Amino acid sequence: MENYIVSARKYRPSTFQSVVGQKALTQTLKNAIDAGKLAHAYLFCGPRGVGKTSCARIFAKTINCLHPTEAGEACNECESCRAFNEQRSYNISELDAASNNSVDDIRQLVDQVRIPPQIGKYKVYIVDEVHMLSTAAFNAFLKTLEEPPHHAIFILATTEKHKILPTILSRCQVYDFQRITIADIAEHLQYVAAQEGIVAEAEALGVIAQKADGGMRDALSIFDQIASFTAGNITYNAVIENLNVLDYEYYFRLTDAFLSANVPATLLLYKEICDKGFESQHFVSGLSNHFRNLLVSKDAATLSLLEMGEATAKRYGEQATKCDTRLLYKAMDLSNKCDLDYRVSNNKRFLVELMLIQICQLSMPAEPVQTVQPALQSVRTTAAQPQPQPAPQAAPKPAPAQPATPPKPAPSAQAYTPRPATPRPTATPRAGMPVPSIRINAQKTETTDVSEKRRNPFNQDALVAAWLKYAETIPDEVALYNTMLTHKPTLKGEIMCHVEIESTIQQSLITLTKDALLAFIHNELQNDYIDLETEIKVSNERRVSYNTGDILIAMKEDNPNLEKAVEMLNLEID
Repeated sequence: MENYIVSARKYRPSTFQSVVGQKALTQTLKNAIDAGKLAHAYLFCGPRGVGKTSCARIFAKTINCLHPTEAGEACNECESCRAFNEQRSYNISELDAASNNSVDDIRQLVDQVRIPPQIGKYKVYIVDEVHMLSTAAFNAFLKTLEEPPHHAIFILATTEKHKILPTILSRCQVYDFQRITIADIAEHLQYVAAQEGIVAEAEALGVIAQKADGGMRDALSIFDQIASFTAGNITYNAVIENLNVLDYEYYFRLTDAFLSANVPATLLLYKEICDKGFESQHFVSGLSNHFRNLLVSKDAATLSLLEMGEATAKRYGEQATKCDTRLLYKAMDLSNKCDLDYRVSNNKRFLVELMLIQICQLSMPAEPVQTVQPALQSVRTTAAQPQPQPAPQAAPKPAPAQPATPPKPAPSAQAYTPRPATPRPTATPRAGMPVPSIRINAQKTETTDVSEKRRNPFNQDALVAAWLKYAETIPDEVALYNTMLTHKPTLKGEIMCHVEIESTIQQSLITLTKDALLAFIHNELQNDYIDLETEIKVSNERRVSYNTGDILIAMKEDNPNLEKAVEMLNLEID
């Protein structure tokens, strides 16, 4: 049985042309080789799996090639190229700084730099994961890195550029590798599938490319995994199932439910997603991304921001035409707020469901004006204008002219005449009933309770009980908690809560929490008129010192000789 080689190694780039997604960078290196303008130190930095080490090896191979091609690539035929391909070249040395990061390892590398190459012009030293070197190792490397022999070239590679010492950065040419785009990854995966005789759907390769997050090595590893799962027939459904990725179809169906304001269908779809084991926060994040994709699909100028397969992009374009731009803005805002609040929420499922309901409400039509509005308008008109009197009946003899008298309002208008502040089309309520007011606008009619504040009677025991009950809600605020336990309030009059305390510190603690404390007591005692006052009062039997001045005064009173000692020694005590 032939030895199996994973795709990430089998299809590792061996020429500049085969490097995926780094055209500008590889062209720069080729131009430097052609012009013979090579630096003595390079730093390749960027995310994992984007080709840093591969480019370093290709660069080292090409500069030592005895017969480079016109395209600036290595010939793969000369002795230097064959030695490199057969992994027996002494001109190229690789050091893994993750496991060789001591001063002794760097000193050994510096000693090797002195030996010139036997074949070719340069000896290239590739130091991978260079950020793992210790500070002492970096310092031992500085001088050699700044002024190496003419035949030595260093290529440092790292995924964490910010961990490199500035003194190292200043001695290198820095090349920043970028994440590989989804389109480039999918195209390379299609090439690998063709080479391996594997049938793969374009949408399936697009999902793999998105899952790889810009790294070609990760994409090839996932590709091998899916190829084994599907026995060489990679389909979209197989990729979704194997990678546990939430299907686009759910988001399209949810958006249709949003546009029709179908709350039950929306909640049932969310339940189906949860039943399949998907994390709710992952769902919310995907929903936000779906709204974003719909938004960029509405304008041809932003279509380039949509990184996905052709078939999926077409579906986004079709659904985007049904969505209003303002609805998408509001839906993105709601989903983003849900994502931010998810971690701190105690009822996470309810939070997501509430967000879904709110998005559905964005598509609900405005409620029609209630019939009570014309009725009230009629009532106001009737109340404001006098009612005409019926015409007098004809008499056998003409009656003498009578002075005109103002007409009386009709009884129905008398019964429905509203008060100026709270107009209402009903009879005046009985005493003791709450007085409602009707607020009317173009959208809907709301009834708001404007009854008087609560003023239930209470006694001293009830006040103390409410005071201590609030203290139990703040056990972590030790200073305030202890103050409330040791200084209970006294009821003055009917509503004043009087508290005697012993220092300004205690007074400030109670003042800072006064609003929350009063709101709690109002709710507990059902009385909105309760107020709170504090008084600093220290008894002779027990005086507590909270600052340096109080402590010094107390010490002088307890020991009069302390004052004499301060004067004799000419001390200044703050």
